[in-house]
Amino acid sequence: MVETQSPIALHPDIAMLAPLLGTWRGKGQGEYPTIEPFGYVEEIRFGHLGRPFLTYRQKTRAGDDGRPMHAETGYLRRPRPDRVELILAHPTGITEICEGSLTIDGDRVQMELDSTNIGRSSTAKLVTALGRTIRLSGGTIDYTLRMAAVGEPLQHHLAATLHRD
Repeated sequence: MVETQSPIALHPDIAMLAPLLGTWRGKGQGEYPTIEPFGYVEEIRFGHLGRPFLTYRQKTRAGDDGRPMHAETGYLRRPRPDRVELILAHPTGITEICEGSLTIDGDRVQMELDSTNIGRSSTAKLVTALGRTIRLSGGTIDYTLRMAAVGEPLQHHLAATLHRD
């Protein structure tokens, strides 16, 4: 996936999402009833190809020793002025489609997303629901991720704060 921020013009349907473009790095904390709490460092890149979506790439490393932990890649779409869709593939055998509300107020962007479809390969762990809250304000992205997996109900799993490079 080739990403660019110029010279290709940003598609007008996603122009209001321009504040997301670029590389974001920061730290987060994870927890879930079936695992020990953990810290991580993260990088997210939003790019565009001149079409009506943003490209999205994410990767995390363990906060203690830097070992690779997770990655996901996909697209952020805006089908209506107040709605967004996040379509992701995870290397763990899971695909995720989340849809939800988009609120923009000046340089603040907020997305409230809930899974509408989760696909999984025969070897992927059982994930039955995901939800994400993503808030951008100035040069900071804060997000939380909720997950229902391996028999547990939907609950908090991750939270991170990222800053623009």
